[in-house]
Amino acid sequence: MAISILIIYPLTLSAQPFVDNAVCATTPSPAKSSKSCTPPPYLRKGDKVALISPAYSTPYENVTNTANVLRSWGLEPVIGPNVGKLYAGKYAGTMDERLSDLRWALNDPDIKAIICNRGGYGTIHFVEEMALSELTSHPKWIVGFSDITTLHGMECRAGVMSIHGTMSSFLGPSGGTDDTSTLLRDLLMGKVPQYELPSHPQNIPGHAKGTLVGGNLCTLVPLLGSEADATSLDNIILFLEEVEEPLRNIDRLFNALRLSGALSRCRGVILGQFTDCGTDLTFESSEAMLCEYLKKYNIPVLCGFPAGHDKVNVPLVMGAPVSLDVRADGATLSFDLPGKKTKVSTIEVKPFTPATNK
Repeated sequence: MAISILIIYPLTLSAQPFVDNAVCATTPSPAKSSKSCTPPPYLRKGDKVALISPAYSTPYENVTNTANVLRSWGLEPVIGPNVGKLYAGKYAGTMDERLSDLRWALNDPDIKAIICNRGGYGTIHFVEEMALSELTSHPKWIVGFSDITTLHGMECRAGVMSIHGTMSSFLGPSGGTDDTSTLLRDLLMGKVPQYELPSHPQNIPGHAKGTLVGGNLCTLVPLLGSEADATSLDNIILFLEEVEEPLRNIDRLFNALRLSGALSRCRGVILGQFTDCGTDLTFESSEAMLCEYLKKYNIPVLCGFPAGHDKVNVPLVMGAPVSLDVRADGATLSFDLPGKKTKVSTIEVKPFTPATNK
């Protein structure tokens, strides 16, 4: 009997854990080694930029208005062949149609960047359909947030940086002249922001360096253990944001990250906007609840970073090496990237305010 145990026990340890949505295996997957990601070339006047819809649809007017914004920036917009389609009442086409547009934009060497039209849900469908090598043939910036977190994870695992930033669902209605939009434009053109932030009552001071990964919490957690899981890398700075979730769901998803071993690989954490999230638990805020878990890791935590589902959504370079400095009087987030470094005080970034008819 003792012999059979000795034979079976190592096999049990080597089995790959199953991870599904917010349910996490008790045995974490082994961490990947630190990955060095390459920044795609910055854009020049006249470069082509693809507009695609890899997840939910958005009104076509938002897409055409975003095309006008890109023209005003001196760029040439190219709208994906399947943009404007609708499937199952929400998706911007079938999975094959949406994936076809992504592959079209990736494979065309004349297209230098890809801006997603909307998040919502649907990019998880691509994880097992695409080889990571498809993202490296013609490296280019992929821009988006929310459900586009999946593509950021795939890009990072492939070794290519991407931009967590605003999309056509915002660029179109805003006209592209607000601070969020112009920061994205400047970054695409090679002006790298160095963010200066005010103090926050939930901040945990400290200094750390690592690779920036993460995004929307609800989108990120189902990717655990997959080829799109950038939290499996060592020495990460983890960024998280969420919208319209009750605190118990945020707690559940965050604990899935904890149980996966992701937090043990973090050198620092950036908590972005938790917009319209519930008050079903009596914590002061989402940040207050999450910092109860994070304080035992002895890593810096920056709270209230203005990225996510609100009227200010400053761009972040995912997969980039970053320095995070959290102090009693504020914080600094710096990107170790080529380009012109520009200090950006986040308290001076103005939210988009729609024009009112008089």
